[in-house]
Amino acid sequence: MFPQTASAHSPLPRTEDGNATLTIGEQSCELPIRRGTEGAPAIDITNLRSRTGYLSFDNGYANTASCESQITYIDGEKGILRYRGIPIEDFESRPNFIEVSWLLLFGRLPNREEYTAFSRELVAHADIDESMKNLFAGFPRTAPPMAILSAMINALSCFHQEFYELDDPSQFEKAAAQIISKVRTLAAFAFRRSNGLPYIYPDRRLPYVVNFLHMMFSNTYEQHLCHDAVADALSLFLILHADHEQNCSTSTVRMVGSSGANLFASCAAGVCALWGPLHGGANVAVIQMLEKMRDGSITPEEYVRLAKDKDSDVRLMGFGHRVYKTFDPRAKMLQRMCDRVLTTLGVTDPLLDLARKLEEIALTDSYFIDHNLYPNVDFYSGIILKAAGIPVNMFTVLFAMGRLPGWIAHWKEQNERPESRIARPHQLYTGNPKTPYVAAEGAR
Repeated sequence: MFPQTASAHSPLPRTEDGNATLTIGEQSCELPIRRGTEGAPAIDITNLRSRTGYLSFDNGYANTASCESQITYIDGEKGILRYRGIPIEDFESRPNFIEVSWLLLFGRLPNREEYTAFSRELVAHADIDESMKNLFAGFPRTAPPMAILSAMINALSCFHQEFYELDDPSQFEKAAAQIISKVRTLAAFAFRRSNGLPYIYPDRRLPYVVNFLHMMFSNTYEQHLCHDAVADALSLFLILHADHEQNCSTSTVRMVGSSGANLFASCAAGVCALWGPLHGGANVAVIQMLEKMRDGSITPEEYVRLAKDKDSDVRLMGFGHRVYKTFDPRAKMLQRMCDRVLTTLGVTDPLLDLARKLEEIALTDSYFIDHNLYPNVDFYSGIILKAAGIPVNMFTVLFAMGRLPGWIAHWKEQNERPESRIARPHQLYTGNPKTPYVAAEGAR
């Protein structure tokens, strides 16, 4: 769609490393083995069906590399997460979401001029077209914020049709800056609408996160004051959610984008995928679990006992991860940030005490150790959001704000590759064989 942009740190190319032999009865087939710069090698089955007549079957794509990517690397066994090669821990001491967004989008950290120019684009385009306010008015106040967010991101494409075809890198940068900037305004307006509050416009003097909280919580005569610890915590939250390889929502963005769909439509689809409680809603479930314990209906010890009982439907939320088989590195960072925020603000939150008790029990229980069930990113993120005053129904919206740069980076990467093609998986059909049509008696 547009020429590939230069990177200061060009990753090593994917290489072939011999072949794997697949034997089916009397038939043998040599399949290339490919290796990336890190991680497990892959058996290239691109031509499997044409050469053998067979398909591969991988329910949920758990063992399938659906694409090549240079954006994020995860080693779930060792608890490693890197953005463009940089360990996620390196962003903890000075969390800067805009800097990390640029890194994901363009493959390297920005220099001063690039950072300043990108920041100016974000500031300049925080407003939305005034007529979009009429669209907000059309939603009932009880509408889920994620449904509003998805619809409004799609609606942005109607007001910015100049970004349907991104023909050069500078045009892409403008489109990326606009959607990353405006998503804050859309999210804040969705919150204000649901509470019957007047819209608060963005303040060009405020940085990204502080501006978002201003639009959420300020009123006409009094501006919301954001503590530095809260700003850092929310910036870190957004950074830690900015990308996570080929998860459900990112794969959705790639799937939709593979059809040639524009950036707005593809990201709106990502919001819909993230809305699912098994994906973006997990930190909400953690808060609900902790609140249930706080209200006295069940102790942490009893909850853990039920979670281990195979006959119980109780699940310990915020523990375990499909990818990580050890401590989620993001959880460790959020735990430290959570302590800092609550200490700085002087907040005593019984939910944090319950969370620590659960963590203590689980990390010393042989069942959880043997099953590699460690705290994940969702375990502490909800407590941080609550401390910042974010209502529970906005948790997943904040997740979407954080994940947006990753979605855009993957959309860009896919469209830069000349070998990309529309995604079209096969299936293993298990329905009826050929069946004759018999009309219902008396049907016309």
